[in-house]
Amino acid sequence: MTQPVPRRSNKRGQATREAMLDAAVRSLATGDPGAVSASRIAKESGATWGAVQYQFGDVDGFWAAVLHRTAERRNAAMAAFAGVKSDAPLRDRVAAIIDTLYDGLASQDSRAIENLRAALPRDHHELERLYPRTAAELFSWGRSWLATCHQAFADLDVDPQRVREVAALIPGAMRGLVSERQLGSYADLDEARRGLTNALAGYLDRSRSG
Repeated sequence: MTQPVPRRSNKRGQATREAMLDAAVRSLATGDPGAVSASRIAKESGATWGAVQYQFGDVDGFWAAVLHRTAERRNAAMAAFAGVKSDAPLRDRVAAIIDTLYDGLASQDSRAIENLRAALPRDHHELERLYPRTAAELFSWGRSWLATCHQAFADLDVDPQRVREVAALIPGAMRGLVSERQLGSYADLDEARRGLTNALAGYLDRSRSG
């Protein structure tokens, strides 16, 4: 019986896929609501809507791939505080998380994701119905972020519920500070970060036994 010939990897197809994802991040990062268009992004990358369908299945698959692409880079950045020294004080760990997000949320990837999320349904049930793969990717982001926060404080005997609460608070709080920085503010944002760091570190520290 003749054995099937193994398929060679389609290097051209992979290059097209990478070009589309790069174009998506660049376009979405402009903040233009009209940039949240898979067909427009395909055109900007020199491809067609048919190429999007071939590579990603549909627009849901495309947005999920964009999220996954940025998540890979985000995970590398998060390793900066996830792998904090085991003897680092609690406050230093909180500061590392806050500083990492303060820098990261101004990046091209973060601007792109913010624009994409603004165009997606706010209701989780509606999002899951219309964009199931995109919703799954966003959900995995949340789980990964929570796991990273738990890992950062795992050896400090901090109440896990308080870690969950802090993990839920930090992204929104940091988006607010980043927005203030982008808009221009008379407030001292370094002072604001120190205040937030001290408040969260104190909240977590009070939950430690002993």
